[in-house]
Amino acid sequence: MNLHLQPPRDLLARAYLDMLAAQAGTTGKPLLRSGDPDDPIERLIDDLTAGPVSETRTAVRADLAAAAILVARVIEPVEGLTRELRRGSPIVSLATLGPDAVSLVGSVLTTCAFGSKAKVLDERLFDQAHTRPVLLITRDGTASEHKLERGNEAVAEALHAHAPVFGVAPDPTRHLPRDLLRASEHRLTLGALDASAIALTIEAITGRYPSAPVDDELVRAVELADLALSVRSDRSPDECIERLERIVSSKAFFDHRGPSLEELPGYGAAREWGLNLVADLREHRAGDLDWACVEKGLLLVGPPGVGKTQFARALAKSANVPLVATSVADWNAASYLSGTLSAIKNCFAQARRLAPCILFIDEIDGISDRAALAGADYREYWTQIVNLLLEMLSGIEDRPGVVVIAATNHPDHVDAAVKRAGRLDRIIEIELPDVETLALIFRFHLGPDTLAGIDLMPAALAAAGKTGADVEAWVRRAKARARRARREVRSDDLTSEIRSGRDVMPERTRRCCAVHEAGHLVVGIALSVFEEATLAIHDRAGATYFEVSRANSQTQSVIENYITALLAGRAAEKVFLGDSNVTAGAGVGEDSDFSRATTAAIDLELRLGFGPLGPVHFPERATDMMLQSPTIVGLIKQRLDRCMARAGELIADNRSTVEAVARRLNETGYLNARAIKELLEIHPIGRAAPTTKPKVKARGGR
Repeated sequence: MNLHLQPPRDLLARAYLDMLAAQAGTTGKPLLRSGDPDDPIERLIDDLTAGPVSETRTAVRADLAAAAILVARVIEPVEGLTRELRRGSPIVSLATLGPDAVSLVGSVLTTCAFGSKAKVLDERLFDQAHTRPVLLITRDGTASEHKLERGNEAVAEALHAHAPVFGVAPDPTRHLPRDLLRASEHRLTLGALDASAIALTIEAITGRYPSAPVDDELVRAVELADLALSVRSDRSPDECIERLERIVSSKAFFDHRGPSLEELPGYGAAREWGLNLVADLREHRAGDLDWACVEKGLLLVGPPGVGKTQFARALAKSANVPLVATSVADWNAASYLSGTLSAIKNCFAQARRLAPCILFIDEIDGISDRAALAGADYREYWTQIVNLLLEMLSGIEDRPGVVVIAATNHPDHVDAAVKRAGRLDRIIEIELPDVETLALIFRFHLGPDTLAGIDLMPAALAAAGKTGADVEAWVRRAKARARRARREVRSDDLTSEIRSGRDVMPERTRRCCAVHEAGHLVVGIALSVFEEATLAIHDRAGATYFEVSRANSQTQSVIENYITALLAGRAAEKVFLGDSNVTAGAGVGEDSDFSRATTAAIDLELRLGFGPLGPVHFPERATDMMLQSPTIVGLIKQRLDRCMARAGELIADNRSTVEAVARRLNETGYLNARAIKELLEIHPIGRAAPTTKPKVKARGGR
């Protein structure tokens, strides 16, 4: 876009700029003087400008000049308002772009809008004794007194004196006196900076209109403060534009350093959602997809360190759109409620200016759930914040091009209305990375050249249960260790950082773990409890990760097969190691094999109607009482014993397969689905009662 083609005339804006220059001590040729006394622009200046004009020009501050242009542009189209502000008594409210613009707008109005004879006063100093008093209320929303209840007496006094009343705030409905809003005759909204306003600002400061175009993408991100940093009278217009582009392009929301979403391993369903959004945004910008068809809200859930913030950064890079990153902690940094509300509105306003963009809100659980609030004052405070957030999230038609992604570690602490349809209705959990994903994350942070060709699976196994953030820290420390030793990184640098002095599992225990997990696998496949699994031996224990298969209806035989697969680890230990060497691993913890097998057996007897008691369902409290009965405990034990005996038989029938799987697992520490499939082609399992069932995520093992 070429700025010097058909620039707007901006008559009032140019007049305002001349007034600001005159106040700053200008001695130069006015911005608008054409030499023709009949020119309408000349007549406008004569009407608006007071005082002599001198010969050499002293520039005003660029941000103040830009504010003058925006103020003039919002006043000039309102018929008669320019003259009425100087000679009448209008009542006006003006919503600014954000809190930072309020003081600048106030300065422009004081100098330019009301005439040289006006006495501009705020609500604390207003006195109708002056010849021409003007009440100007400017509130940026950050102070405790910036409320609807404050300043109404001054408004009433100004109205009684037939004085002009002008209120300026980021959100007049929340920050200005209530009576000013009720009496307001003109409700104005300050426009955003555009290319022509930037060009006129440069002309006002340097004396020349720029010939270089301003990039449209960067214009969306320009703020008034940026102009004060880049536009100076000792620079040429084109140098000012070059400087402005450099300043704006360095802003955080344009910082696309780091990996794209395509480059990052892991993330599961969130990654798929993000890549689909990238494609949709590309089509939307090309005009091939209506905004209504784009998913606009996502709630990311996951424990600390799984990369929720990294996901947002990578997504913005892949989509090549700005990222506006904020958090509830940022919003609450204000000292008063009004400041918090202003911060929320300002955040969404900034995102609208940068659209299409991604607005990322971290720690959204920091905004309380209204259902859990107690205490009248506390409830009122947080209810206002929640209500404003809901208003911002619901205003989809007011924020075209803005995709909102919020993150939380505690989804149950988020107000239910935030997760309602039309807001953040898509919820995706980022789970802890599995071992294969951890290996990929290690490779990503190590880079292609460090430990090239080295199998990173041992490091990943040692890191099982940890996050991508943990991996990044370990890699950084391993590199520092090697750097201090003045050598290349070795794999033991990595494993030493991961283990932090933790002992490696003894070989005898490792063999037991391998047998245990092999038993789960073989029996689970033989009974069609699951068909694919991965096996791992970590530093402290082994694990079998599998997808449980369920029949179209939950039958007794299917549930007993599941119990049998759970008990197969202990059964394998007994068959291969003997009773005297069986470990306690199957019974350690509430998530252990025995715990889950016992729960399933209790359900069969007391809740699902498959026991001798028939079709009964005892609630949890009654079940606890029933378990005091030796008869009931005996029934549960009989069922578990039958399943354990069956697991032992299947282990014995498939002894060579169990041995082969255990040997390979002991050697490698990890067997994925592909490796297991290849191994079972050589050592097939004798199946029993195969079933085809829908899959539910589960985790088995010691």
